Amino acid sequence: MERLTTQVAIIGAGPSGLLLGQLLAKQGIENIIIERSSGDHVLSRIRAGILEQGFVDLVEEAGCAGRMTEEGHVHSGFVISDQDQQYRIDMQSLTGGKVVTCYGQTEITRDLMEAREESGQQTYYDSPVNSIEDVESSSPTICFTHQGKEYQLSCDFIAGCDGFHGISRQTIPSSIRNEYERVYPFGWLGLLSDTPPVSDELIYCKNERGFALASQRSETRSRYYLQVPLTEKVEDWADERFWDELKQRLPKEASEQLVTGPSIEKSIVPLRSFVCEPMQFGRLFLVGDAAHIVPPTGAKGLNLAASDVSTLYKVLTRVYKEGDLACIAQYSEVCLRRVWHGERFSWWMTNMLHEFGESELASQEGGIFEKLMGSELDYFLTQPHGQKIIADQYVGLDYEELK
Repeated sequence: MERLTTQVAIIGAGPSGLLLGQLLAKQGIENIIIERSSGDHVLSRIRAGILEQGFVDLVEEAGCAGRMTEEGHVHSGFVISDQDQQYRIDMQSLTGGKVVTCYGQTEITRDLMEAREESGQQTYYDSPVNSIEDVESSSPTICFTHQGKEYQLSCDFIAGCDGFHGISRQTIPSSIRNEYERVYPFGWLGLLSDTPPVSDELIYCKNERGFALASQRSETRSRYYLQVPLTEKVEDWADERFWDELKQRLPKEASEQLVTGPSIEKSIVPLRSFVCEPMQFGRLFLVGDAAHIVPPTGAKGLNLAASDVSTLYKVLTRVYKEGDLACIAQYSEVCLRRVWHGERFSWWMTNMLHEFGESELASQEGGIFEKLMGSELDYFLTQPHGQKIIADQYVGLDYEELK
């Protein structure tokens, strides 16, 4: 077994792990990243791309914002369509100037990967973690396999950025780990195509046939989503069927402008709300999807992960620069306050914009659920202060500072 040492071990080379690694390196804090998949597989994951300003600022601080600045699209607003009636949420004016940036998660990951490679920092791809040990000690270890060889990595701290199915969360004893979950009775069927977006801004569509979202990755690449039952299979959705259904769910004005074409990728993502408390155990810290999952309706998944990264970066910088070990205990509390706000917003948007039909949730409430959500949506879209509440949360709450 080969033995390695570093200051911070990061499990997972997605955008969270890579961003944390770059930020730490800027402070002279050594780190090694271990990723169970290949680099190509990591880059093949098609994910969201609406970035809060806090995320953009972190990428800039990490020195990796060049391409994002050139190619990203700043959005000052978005549209919610309620049964063909369109309402524009003017985020910029409602929040005093705040905006979001549209830039694909795959592209962020690529930029961070290239920056890490250029800096010469060590990343082990195709390296499954077998165990995490001694996290309550001052020198936790990670045992992993790389190219058929066993490694033991000793470190000061571990950042678990390995997603919902990773080993990090399972390392926290079940006796102290509380998990909260809501699984929705539908998923999102997503299609990526090299076609111009139907709109310069995102369109969230509430329709009696089901929810739809018109999104984008660039001026020439579009991303569209349809709400579908969990029983649906991707192979049953030919491109023509997808486009036909999308046209029926988009507002008429957008439907008439829709440009269709061959799909690059199609997939179905189930929707769930999930939170693990606490987000730390000893010197192990959970980051992003390892600790929480949100429905994509509110564009909060990657952005909540970014706020975790920001908090952990501040904690570890204070530890190494000031010798303040006491600040470690703040991590979970600070992160969870923002996490629960993001969870609530995503849950709220999902409830208002989706059709629950004859699902267990809707049937238990005898139809009143759909009526209440319809009234909720109408109230917030037609009242200026209601639109401001949506805008404030969509652009993202401010990051909380350590005490």
